[in-house]
Amino acid sequence: MTSKDKNEFNEYISDIVLNKKFNLLNKDLHHGITRYEHSMRVAKYSYIIAKKLKLKNIKSITRASLLHDFYINKDLENLNSREQLKSHPYMAYKNAIEYYDINELEKDIIIHHMFPVTHELPKSKESFLVSMVDKLVATYEMIRFKAPLYAATYYIFMFQLILRGL
Repeated sequence: MTSKDKNEFNEYISDIVLNKKFNLLNKDLHHGITRYEHSMRVAKYSYIIAKKLKLKNIKSITRASLLHDFYINKDLENLNSREQLKSHPYMAYKNAIEYYDINELEKDIIIHHMFPVTHELPKSKESFLVSMVDKLVATYEMIRFKAPLYAATYYIFMFQLILRGL
């Protein structure tokens, strides 16, 4: 990103990153990192791609992509994993409207970012964009951060088995 783009990106999200509840995402793990880091990565790449595609609603795309997972684990603690996948977009939207004026495009992006898991078709190309970026970022994060953790656990387990056998 150019310095002009970085400034614009930061301007779009400045009020969100100062929000106390949003900053609680720094404490919740998500794909091997924090949900804050994940959301920031989705927002950054959604912004970059929207600029490259010369989309008109870059500010809404950026803000909604940052807010797409705006919930803390405690918000969904009574749900199983499948229910969390399907309901967290609505919790993120509920939290977003509590703190910000969310327009229809931002609502569509937040609520439909889990397509096709939620079976609700996004209504806009911007929603498809953020949904795809979220999937790509999540895949990267799982490979980059979570897979090594699983591999290390496996190797420690195997090492312990070998030591016990000797």
